[in-house]
Amino acid sequence: MALPSIGSAAAAFLLCAALTACSSGIPGPSASSSSRAARPSTPAPAGTSTGSPTSASPSGPEAVATAALARLDRRAQIAQLFVAGVPLTDLASGDALVRSGVGGVFLAGRSTLAAGALAAITTRWQSTARGPRLWVAADQEGGNVQALNGPGLARLPTAVDQGGLPPKALSALADGMGASLHAAGLNLDLAPVVDVVPAGTERSNAPIGEFGRQYGSTPAAVSAAASTVVHGLARSGVTATLKHFPGLGRVRGNTDSAAITDTATGPDDPQVALFGALGRSSDRPFVMMSSAVYARIDPKRPAAFSAAVLDGLLRQRLGFDGVVVSDDLGNAKAVADVSPGDRAVRFLGAGGTLVLTVQPDLVPAMIDAVLARAAADPAFASKVDEAVHTALLAKARAGLLPRG
Repeated sequence: MALPSIGSAAAAFLLCAALTACSSGIPGPSASSSSRAARPSTPAPAGTSTGSPTSASPSGPEAVATAALARLDRRAQIAQLFVAGVPLTDLASGDALVRSGVGGVFLAGRSTLAAGALAAITTRWQSTARGPRLWVAADQEGGNVQALNGPGLARLPTAVDQGGLPPKALSALADGMGASLHAAGLNLDLAPVVDVVPAGTERSNAPIGEFGRQYGSTPAAVSAAASTVVHGLARSGVTATLKHFPGLGRVRGNTDSAAITDTATGPDDPQVALFGALGRSSDRPFVMMSSAVYARIDPKRPAAFSAAVLDGLLRQRLGFDGVVVSDDLGNAKAVADVSPGDRAVRFLGAGGTLVLTVQPDLVPAMIDAVLARAAADPAFASKVDEAVHTALLAKARAGLLPRG
């Protein structure tokens, strides 16, 4: 969400690899999804067996995802593309939501419940979910952005303070973050922030710098710290989310409360390349889209609705083929002038995977809109098929789908 709602050699390698990937031009919005499908498969997550059988074998992730797909009707497939909010002040309201077949839930707000108490609730949800098991997500960054603060969920320093820790200390902190979230039954953290806020501009950067949500003021510093956090979460089976592509480090306003345009960030910016380098990690983090407009990349559409930004830049040019999740498309003012159904259609049409909405009441209308557009538009239907495949494959890799 946009607001509270490695050593140097390794960092240099990551950035070098990313910038090399950026050496060609950006494919336009018409870039076909079939070119992505032709890419070699990416490595398995750390800790996952890569010996026989392979991902193409009967017990591999692709086969598991295909089998899960066959058990879902069209509406149930599309429902897997939605992560809907459940207020932490009213967790009982999530019971009906999970039975509706959504792909995941987002724990919205703040809670002082103990990890064990949360685990009892999330375990119940997983046992009653209609279809595949759920993504259970929260904003657990640190500082002002830490949703879960109860016993077993240690208070975390701000990201800027985390970035200043010695590497071993940050690694230990990241391991603790992952372990505590796992103990509470969560498997998706909407963190770390990968936005780079230039030194001296922190106070004028409303969504990130003002709250110390950045790990540093250079791509190298952010790369080192964010990579450590991603690895630490993954070691406990928690998927990380890199946000907010292509970067909110240079904007002044907040997309949660206003329509925002970034006039400085271009496609060749090192902070943009950073998302690609980190996103190709074997830990398979997700990438969250910014809802700002980027004048030097696509001046006409918010990034979350832009095929040039999402498909052309992130997927084609930077080589990210994993899950792309939207920032909140429920309450954010940046998309308020677009009907809820069209928000989902535009995001998926641009190449997105998971629609995040803090307002769960919007999900039925969003699903209806996606169903209607897919029935009328074969090109859009193909985008939806691709999103469903990506979503289920991620769940297969995370152990959220039944085998056989």
